Amino acid sequence: MNRFEPLSRRAVIGATAAAAVAVAVPSSAQAACGIDQSAIDTATARVEDALIALRRDLHAHPEGSGDEERTASLVAELLTDAGLRATTGVGGHGVVGVLKGRRPGRTVAYRADMDAVPAEEQGGAGPEHLCGHDLHTAIGVGVAQVLAGLRHRLSGTVVFFFQPAEESLEGAAAMIADGVLERYDPEEIHAIHCGPFPLGVLAVMPGSGLPGLDRGTVNLTGPDAPARAEALAADIAALNTVAFPETPADIDRLMADVQTPDGPLSEFVVMRAFPTESAVELSYRCWPEDRYTEVREAVAALAADHGATADFPADPFPALVCPEREARELERHLRKATGRTSTAVMHAPFPFNGEDYALFMDELPGTFSFLGVLAPGADIATAAPHFPTFDPDERAIAHGVRAMSGWLARRTAGR
Repeated sequence: MNRFEPLSRRAVIGATAAAAVAVAVPSSAQAACGIDQSAIDTATARVEDALIALRRDLHAHPEGSGDEERTASLVAELLTDAGLRATTGVGGHGVVGVLKGRRPGRTVAYRADMDAVPAEEQGGAGPEHLCGHDLHTAIGVGVAQVLAGLRHRLSGTVVFFFQPAEESLEGAAAMIADGVLERYDPEEIHAIHCGPFPLGVLAVMPGSGLPGLDRGTVNLTGPDAPARAEALAADIAALNTVAFPETPADIDRLMADVQTPDGPLSEFVVMRAFPTESAVELSYRCWPEDRYTEVREAVAALAADHGATADFPADPFPALVCPEREARELERHLRKATGRTSTAVMHAPFPFNGEDYALFMDELPGTFSFLGVLAPGADIATAAPHFPTFDPDERAIAHGVRAMSGWLARRTAGR
């Protein structure tokens, strides 16, 4: 997940592969009804420890956007060991794994991002997994392993997109430009992301999603340009409507707001504006997406008040908008498969984060959900991506594998 920022092996492979093949063969009665959740749960339990080891390996070797060579190599080898056809070098260091079931059915895609948060965002010496992409990668590998072990009961085809360069908002576009949608022709796509929900809860987003991103510049001239730039930056920054959470109480309040229908985050602007010697650089997110025009007009009016013109050199990066129908279907599936307390509903976006998965969702229907990684009794800031205290509960990996394996098996079967 791309946080809103103003401008600015062998042992692991062997363990996961060995665990993945040990899947119980179902009775003919079970096989007749496809893949049931109990078979998925059993298979997941067998790979859980190896997937945690994989996540720890990735966490210890973070790679930034466009540098995911080691991660991609490890993922490709694991997919191949599980019996998938793996292709590397897709849209950079992207990996595509293809799993064909033994029964006819639909083709469905699953996306997992692999890159770490860049050093410049979190003030470290190098990239660091502070957004949970190491968990996302481990979950994607686990789903592939579990379904590969049950392929004799799997209908259709699951195509796994292990995506590079999400943090830089470049990887999805690169994979799409490399032809993954035309080559594999999925009918829909699904993904999950870590979030500060209770451990294992999956929060669906019917009609909601995550905001996009827009950038602009206002250039000023004259000897008083620096002073005017400071004043203008303050005026533009005043368009902001949401304070960034800084304390656990702030995060708790944010979590309540995103789960409130027609609540305080049903509309918002998150604006950042910074003066230079003769310009103001600005970037912002807003919701709903059609407010970009309104915000640009407001910035242009403020610029005119200071004798300047605002320039927006490119279209805004699109918002991620989740279709209502698919999100509600996922909610119903999870409640039936894993219990009525296994889901939550987000009625509004997290205002400070975006996702280049939006580009996939612009092309295909599907789902995007938040997987709870908050350990029981832990400070909520340990489950908030991009916070320096981010320390997710690794048991969430198995929850994600169970949820997504069952969901994808159902979607490829057309149910």
